[in-house]
Amino acid sequence: MTVRYDDKGKFFTDVITKDTVSVLIQTLVHRVEGVMYIRPDERIKDELNKSVSFFAVTDAVIYNSQGKKLYDTDFLLINSDHIVWMIPTDERGASDGSE
Repeated sequence: MTVRYDDKGKFFTDVITKDTVSVLIQTLVHRVEGVMYIRPDERIKDELNKSVSFFAVTDAVIYNSQGKKLYDTDFLLINSDHIVWMIPTDERGASDGSE
């Protein structure tokens, strides 16, 4: 790993620090639970607003529209054009369906 310093003492490395966020993603056809990575001090919305075509999700579980589990995978790329909505699951209120 290389470390570079500018004139003001700020350092730069080849490693990009990111925080993990557990998310629930609804695509056009499937629902995905997994972990997304965002830069510190950014929101999920900031990540979605970037002009990237795909988002990396790890520890992903993919469900069909009826809630049946289809796949488990360590790594998944989701096309940003297919995302309908996304929520962080750590902030989601617990619901047992008895509302």
